[in-house]
Amino acid sequence: MPRRTMKAHISKMDRRKIYYRLHSGKNSKLKYYTASVLRLAVPRCLLRPLLPGMLARLNGRKDREYILDRVNYYCKLSDTTAYDRELWRQRSVAVKDQQLPSQKVYYYDAMRYARWFDPALRWILVTGDNSDSMDVPAILKSRLAGGDNACSVVMKLNAVRHYIFVNDKKDWRDKKDMAIFRGGIVGRRRLAMRYAFIEKYFGRPMFDIGVLDREFPDWYTERMTIKEHLDYKFIMTLEGNDVASNLKWVMSSNSIAVMPRPVCETWFMEGRLIPDYHYIEIKPDFSDIEERLTYYINHPDEALRIIHNAHEWVRQFRNTRRETLISLLTLDKYFRITNSTTR
Repeated sequence: MPRRTMKAHISKMDRRKIYYRLHSGKNSKLKYYTASVLRLAVPRCLLRPLLPGMLARLNGRKDREYILDRVNYYCKLSDTTAYDRELWRQRSVAVKDQQLPSQKVYYYDAMRYARWFDPALRWILVTGDNSDSMDVPAILKSRLAGGDNACSVVMKLNAVRHYIFVNDKKDWRDKKDMAIFRGGIVGRRRLAMRYAFIEKYFGRPMFDIGVLDREFPDWYTERMTIKEHLDYKFIMTLEGNDVASNLKWVMSSNSIAVMPRPVCETWFMEGRLIPDYHYIEIKPDFSDIEERLTYYINHPDEALRIIHNAHEWVRQFRNTRRETLISLLTLDKYFRITNSTTR
């Protein structure tokens, strides 16, 4: 490539990176870290006396049963849950002794609620992506959906990355009749599924696909902003190391999430999503994807119903006060069961 052309090419790439940084549509990490540090500066002694009153608010609410249902979904522990009590004691630490991990967002999000409780209470806080079933009760961001996951207690962790909602004003019918995907395919576990999808559909007319890993130059593309994604009728939401991180904002948009049935779940309760009601379900080998997309292009009323249902699902997570109460009740249940001296 001639030097002048090379300079122009590099300059174009640099401009694209600057544009993405300014318009990505993602949450501001500076704002998040500032708020988190200020929140931690509030003395625990000011919060603990308020906890009983906060928890008691449950009884006067019309949505009490809804709240309890979510609490019991996130924390499936009971007094009869079987686990090695001594092993849990060995692995757990007092809340006051919890060390700041390398992935600080997990600590900040967990301590946002744990600071309301007795700092001598013990817990296990798991940071990072997770798709295993825990053998002793632990607090984590994600777990396997279904099966024996009672010891995997879900909290709203790494919220700055995962909880983005959009105000999409573009009508689904005015969007491109295509599915878009941008994401990484290098890593562990289920990223192999993404690789299989790219390999099968890269370059097909119905797909705008690119990967963010430079190890694959034939597939590599620059990042796209969330707003640019919203020009497409369909957005692929493929699980990686655990859940698909874009699912929340896709379901809040006027585009439709397209994915195999989720294997992992988070605070968003992916395991409760209904196929072809909240999202378009496709086979894990992607063999039916073109047929499924074509069907909804030809049946826009059904597509619009999915978008409406997705918006209804998202709405339940946007009540900040209720989300705080559910978080405190979930932790309260975890601490009561694991720290009981009668077991």
